[in-house]
Amino acid sequence: MDNLNSSQPVVEAKSTIQGPEREDSYEFYMGKETLLLVDDENMILGVGSEMLKELGYVVLIARNGKEAVEIYRTNQGKINMVILDMIMPGMGGGETYDKIKEINPNIKVLLTSGYDIDGEATEILGRGCTGFIQKPFDMKMLSQKLREILD
Repeated sequence: MDNLNSSQPVVEAKSTIQGPEREDSYEFYMGKETLLLVDDENMILGVGSEMLKELGYVVLIARNGKEAVEIYRTNQGKINMVILDMIMPGMGGGETYDKIKEINPNIKVLLTSGYDIDGEATEILGRGCTGFIQKPFDMKMLSQKLREILD
């Protein structure tokens, strides 16, 4: 019985799990780094950039691979990580990854795709890509993956 009294009071312990908004708030990992979000879907760019801003990040946006390489080249000293969609028209994720790695071999890149990690994503991860997250992802998953990579 005495061991129970030495831990948190029951009221405080319950308050950390009441309501989904309070429970979820303890599962987000905040950041302050600058990220380049690359995707050809406006919805993903909109929702993704809002999630990232809510988590404290500064967000730059590119709508295709060519634009991503240009933005990265111009801002490489500021960008801590690239979040890169695998499937895009024109210059796809693999080619974009290679071009960004030519500029900075040490850049951290998180691949995203609506498809499984099999195939091209696995091959890019084998070439040194930092991580993978499958769409659709939620704010909790994204925040955890970002901190795993950035920390």
